[in-house]
Amino acid sequence: MSVNSPLGATQSGSFGLRAPGLETHTARSSRLGLLGLVGIMVTGLLVAISAAGTDKLLPQTVAAAAGAVGLQGSFGTTGIHLGGVAVTVVMAVMFVSYVLAVRKASQLAPLVVLGTIAALHALMLLAPPLFSTDVFSYQFYGRIGAIYHGNPYVAGPLAVHLDPLYQYIDSKWVSTPTVYGPLFTAVSYLLAPLSIPTNVFIYKAIAAVSSLAIVALVWNGAKRRGVNPVKATVLVGLNPLIVVYGVGGGHNDLVMLVPALAAVVLLLQRRGRLGASSIVVGTGIKMTAGLLLPFALAGARGPLLSSRRRDLLIGAGITAALLAIFAAVLFGAGPLHLPATIAKVQGNGNWQSIPGFIGTRLGLGTVGHPVALALGGLFAVVLGWLLWRVWRGELDWIAGAGWAAFALLVSAGSLLPWYMAWLMPLAALGRDRVLWKASLALSAVITIFQLLAYIPHLNAVGS
Repeated sequence: MSVNSPLGATQSGSFGLRAPGLETHTARSSRLGLLGLVGIMVTGLLVAISAAGTDKLLPQTVAAAAGAVGLQGSFGTTGIHLGGVAVTVVMAVMFVSYVLAVRKASQLAPLVVLGTIAALHALMLLAPPLFSTDVFSYQFYGRIGAIYHGNPYVAGPLAVHLDPLYQYIDSKWVSTPTVYGPLFTAVSYLLAPLSIPTNVFIYKAIAAVSSLAIVALVWNGAKRRGVNPVKATVLVGLNPLIVVYGVGGGHNDLVMLVPALAAVVLLLQRRGRLGASSIVVGTGIKMTAGLLLPFALAGARGPLLSSRRRDLLIGAGITAALLAIFAAVLFGAGPLHLPATIAKVQGNGNWQSIPGFIGTRLGLGTVGHPVALALGGLFAVVLGWLLWRVWRGELDWIAGAGWAAFALLVSAGSLLPWYMAWLMPLAALGRDRVLWKASLALSAVITIFQLLAYIPHLNAVGS
């Protein structure tokens, strides 16, 4: 006999019976799942080979610099151009194919799924930089410090606007200091002397390798949690918002998630000090990773200062101290400006966030500072409630962290598509079907916002 475990995992006993009708249903489900994988690959290939000639797939600054040397990707200019309607259809078909693959993932062969994930990542790596100018901002912050000897936590790109890289920075970000952690900024210092195209490829390669590492960590964590690893990896590794936008744009959110998810696996192995240390390393790349630590502390069973909680605090404390010393030596007091800079960015908002979309539909504009404060207060209340439930043992700590990430995305004044990477791995490992479905629904909502952005009068405020 067989017993279904969370999210489609199956545990088999000594005997198993399979009715003919069940075999037919399984075969049909397998074909539908394969159809989803084919749909993802075909649309992914079309995006990759057409991007150099399609303005709506490129960052605005790259599209404006038509024929920019070295920024056309490995496929070069193929002569394929997609208009707004065509891009909308391609991205919509890709997302529908993804949902189909997720729904039928339990009937798919692991090697086929992993091969599709690897192939899609390779396509996005070889494509030009997609959608966002962030990959140029990473370079510029490194150049501010390594070449111009300024402090990227204090000054934005406008301070050295004669640099040849400046033309690729989106106007929204020219006056904004870096919002990234000291570990990532230090890496950008090392890469600063390289050419612009070389930097773009390296950042994209780092994002691609990081995303594949996330898939491996999700697979490992799913097996430990009794979750179907194939279904969990499809949810994460083929999500277009993560792969096309995240890997295609070379975003450091994927780099941040590697130590963050490594921490989850380490904590599942009851290696508390290393797990907490890994979370702090993630915050050194981007502060969002810190969301995991309070849930790990709340989820450690036992008295207030049990050995498990003590190990977490020791690991986090030692690593945080070392990180603070490193940041102070390299950047002085600059990183202390990070919270204010992030709050300002969120206060400015964009219309593609959920509050921003509602506000623009009501004629209220994007999120302003008072609304951002209200949303921050609401998120704090939800966060406290979730931590209380985890502390009382009413909610699993990984699922609790996943719901906190969901609440953060829903309430964010500035929401970009690759931010879904913050949520999807936790949803995959959370053993919470409602969170699983909510993460797919939120992916659909954000995808719709992106499709609306391809309509000229609804173009995004900035990326």
